[in-house]
Amino acid sequence: MHNFLYNFYSILTETYIIFNVCLLLIYGVLLSTYSTLGYPLLSKNFTLLILQILIFSFFLTFLQIPLNIVSWNNFLVCDWFTYYSKLIIIVTTISWFFLSLEYFISKKLNYFEFWILILLAIVAMLVILQSYDLLIIYLAIEFQSLIFYILASINRTSEFSTEAGLKYFILGAFSSAFLLCGSSIIYGLTGLTNLNDLAQFFSGFLLNTNLFSSNIIIGFIFILVAFLFKLSAAPFHIWAPDVYEGAPFIVTAFFSILPKIAIFGLLFRFLLYTFYDLIPFWQNIILVSVFLSILIGTFGALAQQKWKRFLAYSSINHVGFLLLSVLGGDIESISNVVFYLIIYLITMLGIFAFVINTKTYTYPSFYQMRYLSEINNLVKSNTFLAGAIVILLFSMAGIPPTGGFFAKLFVLLTALQVNSFGISLFAVIMSCISCFYYIRLIKGMYFDSAVINWKVIKPMSKLSSLILGISILSILFLFLDLEIISIISLTMSIPFLY
Repeated sequence: MHNFLYNFYSILTETYIIFNVCLLLIYGVLLSTYSTLGYPLLSKNFTLLILQILIFSFFLTFLQIPLNIVSWNNFLVCDWFTYYSKLIIIVTTISWFFLSLEYFISKKLNYFEFWILILLAIVAMLVILQSYDLLIIYLAIEFQSLIFYILASINRTSEFSTEAGLKYFILGAFSSAFLLCGSSIIYGLTGLTNLNDLAQFFSGFLLNTNLFSSNIIIGFIFILVAFLFKLSAAPFHIWAPDVYEGAPFIVTAFFSILPKIAIFGLLFRFLLYTFYDLIPFWQNIILVSVFLSILIGTFGALAQQKWKRFLAYSSINHVGFLLLSVLGGDIESISNVVFYLIIYLITMLGIFAFVINTKTYTYPSFYQMRYLSEINNLVKSNTFLAGAIVILLFSMAGIPPTGGFFAKLFVLLTALQVNSFGISLFAVIMSCISCFYYIRLIKGMYFDSAVINWKVIKPMSKLSSLILGISILSILFLFLDLEIISIISLTMSIPFLY
């Protein structure tokens, strides 16, 4: 009985969400088939119910005592890292939820199934964070991916959305095959699937030229490739710009913000815990990925005209920086990755709050922004909004004293500590080049007076402007007290000491 309670305690939030998903499914199906009680009524109270579930989930997680336990027959692990990561995921989802309400009304996406899929995606991420076995890693990642394929193609009337879902599905199937193949090779050679058992098996393991070593490496590379694909790190980033472009804007925001936390949590356990003794080997693979991600992310973004593709390449660039910190392979590198991730989340929420909810008037109605050139001359029609975007773009470029500057600084310091001078210098040069396209947008907003006609901009909803305001204030005044995020990120990295 005691053991059962421990097991149940570690997945309390997930159980709560899944139980509610079952109720909401019944509720949604019954209410949407009534002829008198139609969709508008359903979508309004359905979204409020989702918000209630998210807030309750937050409290359920927040009020738990973070225990260091391995539960469900060594399948799941609970520690400070999973505790804080869960809170970050739920808070980010609530912020994203506020951004999306207005978008759904304007686009008339009245699918109650959408919100159920979002809840299931959150459950998948929470399980991924706690995964402690190759079997559960595969199942949880598949569970998340299947939901993402549907979310990408949720807008049934748009052929772009359908195309995005199909591309994601076909390429995602490749990465799942890699993950499964790698896991089965490692299981076949060692007879182990548990990450802790594997860590003990490989402690003091020396790579030599025999067949066993080379097969282990093949299995390891397969699994690593699958993780890098899910992170959209180069050279496995091919799907990202197309899927971001085709999916509805709000789904693009969800893709670019949330899954990264879960997959990075998994990457830490995999590289810095289980396969720590193969560090000279995997550092080279990560190094190549960092180089390509920063290179492709920077030059890819330079060539873009559309917001979604621009943000996709920008996110590939950021993944490069995050992986650069992983190279260190110690506690500090984990805490710096977490620090960078938190800043990245805050910045992206601000950027998406602006891009999703800024609509310009073109006869006969207001239209969603799609091209980067649409913010030209923005300062004349909305000075405050233009100022807000300048701060966010400065943070993305890493200009002091914004949060983005400190995030990049800490990552580069970690890289220098392990003598990665070449890649650090390369990252700094690429950051200077990437400043060019962020500043190009600012130039368009402030100094582009070629356009004579004035823009009419639809006012943002209160919730979106609140998210934008909080995001800007967090980024701008972070330097006054860096300790807050540093303490959280250090606490999250402590479990990896053992």
